[in-house]
Amino acid sequence: MITWGDGDPAIPPSLQALHDRAVAMGLPAYRDPATGYLVLTRLRLSEQVGCCGHACRHCPWPAEEQRAAGRQPVRPA
Repeated sequence: MITWGDGDPAIPPSLQALHDRAVAMGLPAYRDPATGYLVLTRLRLSEQVGCCGHACRHCPWPAEEQRAAGRQPVRPA
């Protein structure tokens, strides 16, 4: 199961499928149907110089770099 990051809750398979479809289409983001939020894909996030520390859903950076950037684990609602 895929998570946001090290120690974070799992990403539901339906949301992962939306992400994977957006990546396959080369899109930089997709819209989360439950929240309406625009979510950046790992393709878009990997264009950054490094992890921003904002706990992005599909952060492509290693856990060590995420922690070094000050990323905190996502807490379940």
